[in-house]
Amino acid sequence: MQSSAAKRDPVLIVGAGITGLILAHALKQKSIPFTIYERDPTPSSRHQGWALTLHWALQYLPSLLPPSVLSAIEAAQVDPVVAANDNGNFLFINNATGEVKWRIPPNRRWRVNRERLRRVLLRGVEEYIEWGTRVEGVKFADDEGGNGKEKPRLILQRRINSSDREEEEKMEEEQSEPATLIVGTEGSRSSIRRFLCPDNYTNNPLPIRFTGVGISLSAAEVAPLREMDPLLFQGCHPETGDYFWFSMLDAPSRHPSSAQPPTSNQEETNSAENGEERPYKVQLGLSWPVNSPTDEVPATDAERLANMKRRAANFVPFLRDVIQNIPEGTPVVEVKLADWKPQPWDNRGGTVTLVGDAAHAMTMYRGEACNHGILDVYNLVTAIEAIYSGSDPASAITDYETEMRERGERAVQLSHQACLDAHDWASLNENSAILARRKL
Repeated sequence: MQSSAAKRDPVLIVGAGITGLILAHALKQKSIPFTIYERDPTPSSRHQGWALTLHWALQYLPSLLPPSVLSAIEAAQVDPVVAANDNGNFLFINNATGEVKWRIPPNRRWRVNRERLRRVLLRGVEEYIEWGTRVEGVKFADDEGGNGKEKPRLILQRRINSSDREEEEKMEEEQSEPATLIVGTEGSRSSIRRFLCPDNYTNNPLPIRFTGVGISLSAAEVAPLREMDPLLFQGCHPETGDYFWFSMLDAPSRHPSSAQPPTSNQEETNSAENGEERPYKVQLGLSWPVNSPTDEVPATDAERLANMKRRAANFVPFLRDVIQNIPEGTPVVEVKLADWKPQPWDNRGGTVTLVGDAAHAMTMYRGEACNHGILDVYNLVTAIEAIYSGSDPASAITDYETEMRERGERAVQLSHQACLDAHDWASLNENSAILARRKL
């Protein structure tokens, strides 16, 4: 259990996503009290996305996570056999010919399934999560000691009955305990961001649309893709600007471990029914510029899939075929591309702040969002330690925000430009944001 030695009100973490859980582990290791508030009623109630790449932020994880959790994350990579010999290559190809046009400078990297990563990160901190609790805002009131110091509390709405979908919206309002610090880690639609920046909290959409699928492929079906790269690659069609993304989500070679997903679904086990080979699970995505209303994402899965197949018709055969063979009825997810540069805000004397996508939402075309979120946590933990050791909260949090804001603004702009570059073949060169090395 958390130590009470600090004799301070807890850190209240809003959001049990990846950055929020990493922050929780770091605080727990330092015996700093905390509570996490999460709107979802259960860990599995909402799709957690496909996969992400941990690269330049890997160096910070050993100081934030216990060794058992860190080793479980490493074991949970989408293909541990490939990972053991991975050279960090990141290819950008010509979608019309299949030619590798650019090799993005390599980095050490772990490619991890987002849902599996979150499941690992829940270990050891899940008991501190208040599930089914929506944060509506922040309220300040004098503390009970009557010394005039305002203490922040969260305005909460809890689901009365989270098991019945018809009752899901029946909520009761209450307030949290007072906090030493409130940290918004709940992503790009953060309620804490809305509190801090009430006039400019909304994300800014880009003129690009993206749809993707997660599907299972046999070894023969996935072979042409893995021959290009066994983990991931991307490309653009020179004439249409249509962008293609391939990423491995789960490979048969992934070692059995405690990080293994639940085995209620046979596809999630390491053996297949009736002796058949276990499939590869992959993500396929297409994105394109919006030049007219007809380029908007259709409403239904069937229409979205037809759109993907139409756009892939002129791709090199091995890319075209994998899109054309996506089964009818497959769910097609739209990822709304938008970003938000960190703005100046009043952190209320160092008592309310943001990390991760809540602080600097960016597109995924440089694969850096989670990495910046991890560095945010690393720096914020230093500030929180100082506060619990007696330092001035306003100075500690302002110092954290100054560095985060400058770094985050650069990262958002780079990712914004990378998104545009990815669809403009003629302008691409080795200095383009989409191709530049991933580094601080």
